Amino acid sequence: MRWPPSHSLLRAAVTLRQWLRGSELAFILLAVAVGAMAGLTTAAQGWLAHAIQGLIYGVAANRLSALAEIHHPWKLLALPLGGLVLVLLGRVLARRAGATRTGAPIDVVEANALHGGRIPAFDNLVIAAQTILSNGCGASVGLEATYAQMGGGIASLLGQWLRLRRADLRNLVGAGAGAAVGAAFGAPLTGAFYAFEIVIGAYSTGAVAPVIAAALAAALVLRGMHSEPYLIATTATRAITIVDYGAYALLGALCALMGIGVMRLVTLAERWFQAWPVLVRWRPVAGGVMLAGLALLSPQTLSAGHGALHLNMLLQPPVPLLLFVMALKIAASVISLASGFRGGLFFASLFLGSLLGQVFGQVFNLNPWGLVLSPVDAALVGMAGLSVSIVGGPMTLALLMLETTHDFALMGVVLTAALVSASITREMFGYSFSTWRLHVRGTDIRSPRDIGWMLTLNAGRMMRRDWTSVRGDMSVAQFRETVPLGATSKAIITDADGHYCGIVATAAAHAPQGDPLAPVGSLALLADTTLTPAMGIKSVLNSFDSAMADELAVVDAQGQVVGVVSERHARRRYLEEIEAAQRQMFGETSR
Repeated sequence: MRWPPSHSLLRAAVTLRQWLRGSELAFILLAVAVGAMAGLTTAAQGWLAHAIQGLIYGVAANRLSALAEIHHPWKLLALPLGGLVLVLLGRVLARRAGATRTGAPIDVVEANALHGGRIPAFDNLVIAAQTILSNGCGASVGLEATYAQMGGGIASLLGQWLRLRRADLRNLVGAGAGAAVGAAFGAPLTGAFYAFEIVIGAYSTGAVAPVIAAALAAALVLRGMHSEPYLIATTATRAITIVDYGAYALLGALCALMGIGVMRLVTLAERWFQAWPVLVRWRPVAGGVMLAGLALLSPQTLSAGHGALHLNMLLQPPVPLLLFVMALKIAASVISLASGFRGGLFFASLFLGSLLGQVFGQVFNLNPWGLVLSPVDAALVGMAGLSVSIVGGPMTLALLMLETTHDFALMGVVLTAALVSASITREMFGYSFSTWRLHVRGTDIRSPRDIGWMLTLNAGRMMRRDWTSVRGDMSVAQFRETVPLGATSKAIITDADGHYCGIVATAAAHAPQGDPLAPVGSLALLADTTLTPAMGIKSVLNSFDSAMADELAVVDAQGQVVGVVSERHARRRYLEEIEAAQRQMFGETSR
């Protein structure tokens, strides 16, 4: 029997899905394909953004921020005009998305933390278009966010089509996002650890091979396209001493404080814009005007800062000039993000960290004991320290410094500063920039660790429907006849309209000292403590702890009882889900 073409395609797809779900080798090959596609999209997006910069400002790629001055100030009109295009684009996209879509687009971190790796295709296009436009017109944002978004987005769409398991889909999304970032820097190990620390949220044994394979594939694709890896200058020879470790640990602490300050400033600036009703709808235009003014003071505020970073490390300007540029760059980054330009702080944090490191190195060298730090080394350590505070992932940034400088001797102090910065940021603030922005929007996540199952494990899923219900105006004597001892431990009390009025213990109603003529409703407890079907497991357990109850009623919006949840069952289901998540993390589940 010959299959029709459509049936043959369906049969092939089903066979492919079964192979991918059952074979680790097949999943690695899928990750390689995703990595190759992530490398291609990274190259395409970078070329497009730099082409826009070249068209507007007439500069080569990554050299916009290295301009000595703006020779034609009228070109800075591209910033408010770019903001206007963002406003119009946002309205068009909102209309195309339809009334069913609300809220901000889902990024890769949010997708892996809350949605099991599922990202709508439309959200990928929105983030890519807005980020490329923002960077292309010169806003102080980087392209790394859209690189990771498109890499992870392609992986998500492919994984959803193949109906991968939740854990496999999350790993594939992390592999795609990490591969894209690794390709952008020509640093596959950096990309792999970006996936583990920032997108997946755990080092999983089962994810190591596919994630690294994807990162290598992306880097090879970029190399095959003759894309030059991003290299950073470094000191040729040095002797790292205990003094260096102490000094750079202090620099890591300063980076943490600065990183926390920048993240809080973005939120304060967003609230400031929202406090002006006139600016809310047109804030990218207002932000563009402010950015144009900052660019007149220093072109180093434009774009992500690739060219300016190299320029400052080569020229090593004096401390006053470094502080001036640092203040302007912070203001530009804060204004860009708060006013609605799309992008990330990855490379902006690297640039700011290099400025802080150079300032620290020059000030440290004024000591009267003759102790000297290399300003270039201090800049590299500052880059890692500040980026860890804002972006997260100490191993990611340590490996980035290693792969872009090829300097093993520097790894010790870089990792020291990164760990100090990460620890202080986690202790004093608790968020990276991506999770902080999600927190401000009302999402309770602190990392990309998968907590989406907590949202789906709600009271509606856990409740049982075989409860005993009686009217509250029934006498205790009637209750004893209707609900004898041993029939059930508790009964739900309702009024004449079926509304919840509390829970009565069967033993309490059958107590000998009880008044048989009293209404059973007078014995009801927990009348003001109920659950709703949509209440998540954490809220359910908190309700049990607060009420000190072993059973609670689940009540709908009309006050009608729809089910009952016991504390024992809720805690058992919670532990079962935690154990399942741990098995997935350590690769103990069968494919």
